[in-house]
Amino acid sequence: MLRKLAIGAAAALTLTMVTAPAADAAAKPDLAQLVTVKEIKQHLQNLQTIGDYNGGNRAAGLPGFEISVKYVVNELKKAGLSPTVQKFEFDYWAEKSPAVFAQTAPGQVTYTPDTDFSTYQYSGSGDVTAAAVPVDVPTTVEDGTSGCEAADFANFPKGSIALIQRGGCDFAVKAANAKAAGAVGSVIFQKPTVEDSPVGGTLGAPFDQPVVGPTFKIGNELVKLANGGGVKLHLKTDTEAGKRQASNVIAESKYGDPNNVVVVGAHLDSVQAGPGINDNGSGTSTLLSLAKHINKLGKKGLKNKVRLAWWGAEEEGLLGSEHYVTTLSDAEKAKIALNLNFDMTASPNGVRGVYNGSDPTAPAGSAAIQKIFNDYFAKRKLPTTPSEFNGRSDYGPFLEAGIPAGGIDTGAEGIKTAEEAKIFGGTAGKAYDGCYHQACDRITNINWKLLDTNADGVAHAVQTLALSTLPVNGHALRALPSLSAPSYEYKGGHLVR
Repeated sequence: MLRKLAIGAAAALTLTMVTAPAADAAAKPDLAQLVTVKEIKQHLQNLQTIGDYNGGNRAAGLPGFEISVKYVVNELKKAGLSPTVQKFEFDYWAEKSPAVFAQTAPGQVTYTPDTDFSTYQYSGSGDVTAAAVPVDVPTTVEDGTSGCEAADFANFPKGSIALIQRGGCDFAVKAANAKAAGAVGSVIFQKPTVEDSPVGGTLGAPFDQPVVGPTFKIGNELVKLANGGGVKLHLKTDTEAGKRQASNVIAESKYGDPNNVVVVGAHLDSVQAGPGINDNGSGTSTLLSLAKHINKLGKKGLKNKVRLAWWGAEEEGLLGSEHYVTTLSDAEKAKIALNLNFDMTASPNGVRGVYNGSDPTAPAGSAAIQKIFNDYFAKRKLPTTPSEFNGRSDYGPFLEAGIPAGGIDTGAEGIKTAEEAKIFGGTAGKAYDGCYHQACDRITNINWKLLDTNADGVAHAVQTLALSTLPVNGHALRALPSLSAPSYEYKGGHLVR
C-alpha cells in the first residue's frame, strides 16, 4: 500500500533514548537478537512458493491467500500460540480478459496493458469510443485536485470520456463525479510527482463504467491533444465482480494485561499481479519470526498483552483491519493501548520511514511511538525520515477509532529524492520499490539491509511496549520501571546497558 515519504533533515534525528519504557531494556531475552533475518528469509521464500504454485499471487479471495492463511496458522501453532481465524466477506473483482486502451484520432495508437496503463480495481465492463475531455487538469507540473469536485465538470459534454489526473481525493470520487456529469468512462492518469508508471489503483467497490489509469506521460500527451483540437479514445474493459471471503489471523502472547493490549499487525494479502514479497511478505514474515519468540519474554517482560494480527484484503481497501476494528465493542476498543503496523519494510531503493505520529491530527500517544523508533535507530546511527501518516495502510482504522498508532515502512512507488539518496543510499529519481504491485515483487526485490535493521526496530518497539505503554496511553504498572535515563551503548548490533 502506498505511503508517501516526507524527508526530514538528518540533524532532526533524535539522539535521546526514551526513558520510561526503555529503562528496563536490560530485561532478557532481547527480541532484537532472537528475531533474525535468516528466519524471516525462510518465511519469505515459503510465501513466494505459495504464490508461485497458486496462480502467481496471494490475493484475497484467491487460493494463494487461503494457503497463506493456513501457513500462518501452522507456524503460530508450532510457536506454541493459539491462533484464531476471523473470516469476513468482501467485494471481489477480476479482469476476465486484457483491457483495450487506444487513441483512434487524430492518431492511431494502441497502448499496452500493465506497461502503459492499468485497469482500476472494481472497474466495470464496457466498450466505448468517444471524445476525451480534460477535467480541471493542472496547467503546470503539479498534483492538483482534478475531478475531485462536481464543479470541475461544469460544461462537461455528456457521452465523452473524462481525462482526469490523479491526486487530491479518492479515485472513486473522481470516477463517480465523472459518471454523474455524463461521462461514459474515465481515464485517471498518473500524477507527475511519482515514477512514470501506470496507476495501480482501486475504486473501493464495484463500479459500472470502464476506468483505466495510464502513465503521466501518456495522460499528459492526451490532454495536450484534447486541448489542441481534440482526441478520441477507445476504451474496453472486461471484468467480473462478486462476493468472496477473506480472513484475519490473530494470536496473543501467553502473558500480559488483557486490559492494555499492544496490537501489532501486517497485511497478509498481495495484489493479483504477483506474490507480494516486499508488499507485504516483509511485514508478514517479520511478525512470524516475532511470534516464535514473543513468549520467551515471560511474565516479567510481558506486562501488557501483545496481540499479533495478519490482516486480510488490505489491497482491497484495508478491509481486514477495518472489519476487525469496527466489529469491536467500545469496551474492547478501550482495552487496546496502541497499534503498530508494518507494511513494506524492505523496499529495494527504500528509506527507513517512521510513521509521523507527531502529526497534530494523530491520536495522542502516536508521537511517543514515533520517538521509540527514532531513538532506537538514532542510537545505532541509522537515519530515519518521517513517513506520511495518512491512513493508507492497516493502521488507518485504528486512527479513525482514536487509537494511537505507529510503525515503519520503506516506500512504494514514490520517487527517491537526491537528499534521500545522500542519506540512505540508493538511486535518486527512481521509485522506492520499482516492483510495487507488479509480478517482479519477489524475493529478489528485497533490500536485506533494510529488512534486517527494520526487524530489529520492530522487535525493540514491541518489547519496549510490552513492558510499558506509559508515555503512549498513561497506563502505569503497580511497580514502575525506573524513570531515570539509563546509560546505553551499542555492541554487536544491539543496545546493551
